[in-house]
Amino acid sequence: MYENTERKWWKEGIVYQIYPRSFQDTTGNGIGDLQGIIKRLDYIKSLGVDIIWLNPVYTSPNDDNGYDISNYRDIMGEFGTMEDMDELMSEMKKRDLRLAMDLVVNHSSDEHQWFVESRKSRDNPYRDYYHWWPAEKGTPPKRFSYFDIDSNAWKYDVPSDSYYLHYYSAKQPDLKWENPKVREEVYDLMKFWFDKGIDGFRMDVISTISKDTDYPELPEKYKGDFIPYYAEGPHLHEYLQEMNEKVLSKYDVMTVGEAPGVRKEQALDFVDEDRNELNMFFHFDLMGLDREPGETFKMRKEPWKLTEFKRIFTEWDEVFVKKGWGSLYLNNHDFPRSVSRWGSDSKAHWKHSATLLQTFLLSMRGTPYFLYGEEIGMTNIKFDRITDYQDINTLTRYESIKKSGGDLEAFIKNEKDAGRDNARTPMQWNTEPHSGFTVKKPWLKVNENYKEGINVATQESDKDSVLNYFRNMVQVRKDHLGLVYGTYRLLLKDNEKVYAYAREWQGEQFLVLLNFSTEPSSVSINEFSFEKARLIISNNQAENTQIGNNFELAPYQASIYKVF
Repeated sequence: MYENTERKWWKEGIVYQIYPRSFQDTTGNGIGDLQGIIKRLDYIKSLGVDIIWLNPVYTSPNDDNGYDISNYRDIMGEFGTMEDMDELMSEMKKRDLRLAMDLVVNHSSDEHQWFVESRKSRDNPYRDYYHWWPAEKGTPPKRFSYFDIDSNAWKYDVPSDSYYLHYYSAKQPDLKWENPKVREEVYDLMKFWFDKGIDGFRMDVISTISKDTDYPELPEKYKGDFIPYYAEGPHLHEYLQEMNEKVLSKYDVMTVGEAPGVRKEQALDFVDEDRNELNMFFHFDLMGLDREPGETFKMRKEPWKLTEFKRIFTEWDEVFVKKGWGSLYLNNHDFPRSVSRWGSDSKAHWKHSATLLQTFLLSMRGTPYFLYGEEIGMTNIKFDRITDYQDINTLTRYESIKKSGGDLEAFIKNEKDAGRDNARTPMQWNTEPHSGFTVKKPWLKVNENYKEGINVATQESDKDSVLNYFRNMVQVRKDHLGLVYGTYRLLLKDNEKVYAYAREWQGEQFLVLLNFSTEPSSVSINEFSFEKARLIISNNQAENTQIGNNFELAPYQASIYKVF
């Protein structure tokens, strides 16, 4: 029996992620802005969601689309002003919507004043705000960088004849959390935003903030894999507990950490309530399911299996049976569109697979996160040319392969499924040019399928649309707390077509049936009596067939029954 069912707003809430560059442009510069979000707040409220997670809007040179911050207390000019931000928060509160912002403090921009000072000389007061290696000590031990052509996380810097550490772009130097002054700076900026009235933080790569400042060679036990090593810094939990004590415990807020490299066995170190660290975090087990082992962005050749998909979600649910709380997501700004990845974006199956995935997230235990456009079934754009991409990750890897003489054609083919820009194309509002996102050329191309019904305006007027199914399913979750807090039990474990599970809470029991297949599927559920069963929702009512304990499911059919 689950022991941790204490009700919390962030457990019952549904999160809607907005990538601000791609949501709504109101100035005509082709870039989404804060006024655009304000303009669409009534639409967001109509979805039934409770919390907006807003990707970074702070001042930034935009080397990594705002994840390189040069001023944590100001707003990027192309998004608007602090007055716009204040208006956004005010208008959200009027609609009972909560706001979670991105906290990006593993690194800053190299244009942040701290780093500008730090690189001036070795005795600068800000020198110890970052990780430096003096050149006279020789080449520093290897460290991996995601966004470096040579995958090298040490960058030589001329002014002080030293190398600085950057796990990401060379324009994103890593902050030195080992310096108490840095931690106090971070806590102060967190208080700044909480005092302004935000309701939480999604903490970017928070698992990597602690480093061994002796910078040793990668220990052999990691077998060349830097990601889990980065997530096991010697003082990580000490810092998170200090953050909680000095900041988080003072406010009623939600925290979710992005935690690459964290394994199931380590999960409760972050979210066990008695440890006073975070509320929940994003793990990456599912995000690696269709990738080559050890390759974050390279698609594997053989198709993923539904039994693997089930195993991941079932094992992670088991982690939080007695302590902690989980997060649920199928895509975000860093990973391709869910319907193209876990469903089917073919015309024959797009609609039902999109609604099946919505049903899945909204009937599992944990807080569900949806990326903007997921409610209308937006799909991967699958660019043909490197010139169409804007993402530093794709562009850097392309140059790296080009430099090594690799297969660029194969790379572009891979990015059609793996590229992050698939998830960042502008929101599809209507059938006007650029789908109503902007009146001029957008910063990133709009997917042309907005003309084929994948847009808000078209779906608003269709009671059976993906959008209106999303609203209905959201209401089902809100009406049945058993789908939030109830126990989860996997059924039909070895079935490669149907994902079936039971949820139970306070005497109520639910059966969820999801046909993850392009073919009809027949299943028998013998664990329950269905004499008093009632169908709560189905994404294909016309094909819903039940005779006793036997169910006939159409391709990508999703159905939820209340058993008793």
